[in-house]
Amino acid sequence: MDERLINEAIAGSREAFAELYGSYKDRLYRYALYRLGSPEEAEDAVSECVLAAWKSIGSLRSSRAFGSWIFRILSNCCASRIKDAISSRENIGQVIREGGFTPEGSSPSLAVELNEALAKLSDQEREIVLLSVIAGMNSSEIADQTGLPAGTVRSKLSRSLAKMREFLS
Repeated sequence: MDERLINEAIAGSREAFAELYGSYKDRLYRYALYRLGSPEEAEDAVSECVLAAWKSIGSLRSSRAFGSWIFRILSNCCASRIKDAISSRENIGQVIREGGFTPEGSSPSLAVELNEALAKLSDQEREIVLLSVIAGMNSSEIADQTGLPAGTVRSKLSRSLAKMREFLS
């Protein structure tokens, strides 16, 4: 990522922040869609994330941490939406019925199988897989976000993908 853009955004440049958002928007949306299962919820979570990121960009300590920082914000936004949906009794049935995701261009049966495979993972394993596969983060970036050592992230990712492959075969 262009450190110059990040530093300009930290200094308050809206144009630089908009350009950064442009380079991250698709990955942010896909991550939120996989976490939330609803295009509308994903769009809302990304909007909330971008607004929060703009408001707090001045607190970013290192331009190299921008990617993991913005995905941490998005992860928190998604978690908050999930928590709110679950705590709202009238939405519990809808959350259960509509849970999961349908990757673009995939068949409905593949989407169901992928959802089932992801559901076999623990919350931490699922988060690591989504950050790696959807957000495109490497093990160091995931380690920064999750607080786990990078080696642990790599082994958990490997084991999680193996679990998913076994389930899907």
